Amino acid sequence: MFLKIAAIIIVLWLLGLIASFGGQLIHLLLVVALIMVVLHFLKGRTKTTS
Repeated sequence: MFLKIAAIIIVLWLLGLIASFGGQLIHLLLVVALIMVVLHFLKGRTKTTS
């Protein structure tokens, strides 16, 4: 789930760079996306018991 949200944020960031809107908000989105990706890999896979 973290990766999906991070991917969406990165795409929005790239669109923001192309369209040149949002200023600092665009860079904030990139930082949030990177943090989410790092957290995803630090948590690792969780075991699900059924």
